[in-house]
Amino acid sequence: MVIDFSFVWIAFKEILKAVPLTLILTFVPIVVGFLIGLAVALIRAHNIKFLSPIANFYVSFFRGTPAIMHIMVIYFGFPILLDYVIKKFNLPFQSNHVPIVVFVITALSLTAGSYLSEIIRSGISSVSKGQIEAAYTIGMNTFQVVKRIILPQALAQSVPNITNLIIGFLHTTSIAFLVSQKEITGAANIVASKNLKFLEAFIAAGIIYWAITLIIETIAYFLEKKAKSYSRSAF
Repeated sequence: MVIDFSFVWIAFKEILKAVPLTLILTFVPIVVGFLIGLAVALIRAHNIKFLSPIANFYVSFFRGTPAIMHIMVIYFGFPILLDYVIKKFNLPFQSNHVPIVVFVITALSLTAGSYLSEIIRSGISSVSKGQIEAAYTIGMNTFQVVKRIILPQALAQSVPNITNLIIGFLHTTSIAFLVSQKEITGAANIVASKNLKFLEAFIAAGIIYWAITLIIETIAYFLEKKAKSYSRSAF
């Protein structure tokens, strides 16, 4: 078997068109998931009554089940729930007007939130109690302690793990093709099926994934340096 390198380039250019959607499916869930994860981590770290059991269940369920199941459940289940609400309140709307990408982002955001909550909670637990007690001693309130002492150091410690999660989610976006979202792997499948050159198409897709990963790692390296520098000057 001979690899058709000229077709690798053709496939590369075609698959490149799917990069924007892939990046949206990667970073929007990470951003939304970060907000969810931060809230959940703080709830669990402070053991807030009534909310802690819910937060624990959420983390356990979404970390204990695969992302593909989350997408399928929300893709098939959310329209049913939405149609019920629309019918009950007689709303001028239909569930089939919601873009499929919204269901995928919702599912991945919930998945990301569960993992990020554990990453952030681990970072919070790494902050020494002595620093927190010292902050209270000089008159800081809880909000100031969290903002100026706990979070800067926790996030600085979490950058490597968050980077790994982002890269993992970049690869996880490939399952979105199951619900007709044409991301990188989906585009490679389509190009390969049309031309019956699967090896060349997936070589092109692999190069694109690798390039994006290198960019993410480079950005994360500089962010980690800056975050650690900031955390050292938190007081």
